[in-house]
Amino acid sequence: MTVVPPTQRPARIALICTDESVLPMVQESLAPFFHITFLNAGKEIFALQQEAPLDGVILDIDPVTPGEKDGCDVLRDLRALDQDIVLFAITRVRTRQHRLRVHAAGVDEVLIAPVDCEQLQLKLEESLDARQQEVQRRQLQEQARSKSSFCDLVGASEAMRNVYNAIARVADSSTTVVIRGESGTGKELVARAIVETSPRRHKPFISVNCAALPETLIEAELFGHEKGAFTGADEARPGHFEAAQGGTIFLDEITTLGLGLQSKLLRVLEEHTIQRLGARTSKKVDFRLLTASNDDLEEMVRTGRFREDLYYRIHVVPIFLPPLRERKEDIALLAEHFIRFYCAADGRPAKRLEPEAAEILEEYAWPGNVRELENLIHRLVLMSEGSVIKVKHLPHPILSQATSKQEALLIPEEGIDFDREIENTEVAYLQAALRRTEGSKASAARLLHVNPQRMKYLCRKHRIAMD
Repeated sequence: MTVVPPTQRPARIALICTDESVLPMVQESLAPFFHITFLNAGKEIFALQQEAPLDGVILDIDPVTPGEKDGCDVLRDLRALDQDIVLFAITRVRTRQHRLRVHAAGVDEVLIAPVDCEQLQLKLEESLDARQQEVQRRQLQEQARSKSSFCDLVGASEAMRNVYNAIARVADSSTTVVIRGESGTGKELVARAIVETSPRRHKPFISVNCAALPETLIEAELFGHEKGAFTGADEARPGHFEAAQGGTIFLDEITTLGLGLQSKLLRVLEEHTIQRLGARTSKKVDFRLLTASNDDLEEMVRTGRFREDLYYRIHVVPIFLPPLRERKEDIALLAEHFIRFYCAADGRPAKRLEPEAAEILEEYAWPGNVRELENLIHRLVLMSEGSVIKVKHLPHPILSQATSKQEALLIPEEGIDFDREIENTEVAYLQAALRRTEGSKASAARLLHVNPQRMKYLCRKHRIAMD
């Protein structure tokens, strides 16, 4: 629910209170600023909320009518129903334990009766304004995220925008696409994005990791088999290509297929027919082929490990997915995405990444690419204490690389003249202190925490003129 500020319309506030003596006073103080609805019981609030969303609720939680829900339970149900509604509780119990219990129900303010109506008005306006700003900020963040993502891919770098553009261009066609990139860059996500934006999005999508299939079974898995085709084939089974009828088949790590199987795959691509193992006839299949590889396909063709004719058949449109180290500006964005995802998935309170930790992550080389970053963030969400993931929570290999880079900046490979660097530092501090104190050596000495005699010596040493 979006809270509309009072400048556009009076905020809709429900007051639930059984003490009718307070109503005239509340009416006089709040009615000029808000649209107030008075209720006698907490259960009435839910029907009112369904009619038209409320901006805020003020609930007197102390009197409990027989058969009525406890006030804290009502507040908890309201918060679960609408995360953006402003909730105020009025109570006469002053104990800390009671206040903590009420806050645990999700209220924004706990007010002790008798309530100062002027104070209530001010607090209500402040809370409504703060909630409106929070909602607007969340909406802006969602808009920003939507501009930096495509389907399940996340990234706003130029390299990723090029990938998004390539996906959009090939999605409507049935052409064969090969997705190239290092392991862990998200090649299957690109394949799924192509399918989700294509006319075949409601048809089957069959993803096959060729490297994970045993060499003795891969042909039967891809093309299917008839009963009795080999030992253990107790019944006929369709293969992955048949399962993809009308849809898309994605062959990941296609370069792991042997040359014999590459030859059969080439025939399937040329004729769009498959023949099950043990079958005498072929079957026509309508499918679109997407493939992926992290190998150097051209080198494999040159050395005879991959058929040249199959290379040209699958390499109609290549999409190159950049490694994470080449799109450092996406690292913080990805980290925030994974933090939100795993906090929600694992039922953990919301966490955030401190800026210093984000800077260190951006400097790391990420040999495992996005998969490595995702696994790290999942571990940090589970294992770090508090709501902020800090530098101290990062693993040693990442911290040590950041430290070595800092050392490289301080001490280049050619080395430094240590005495000269120390002299330059002394001169810089002396000159800065004298400028700050308008040339007063006594004041400069106090600023640098040195005695006046040492100040004179240092100025003579470095030939710094003093008044």
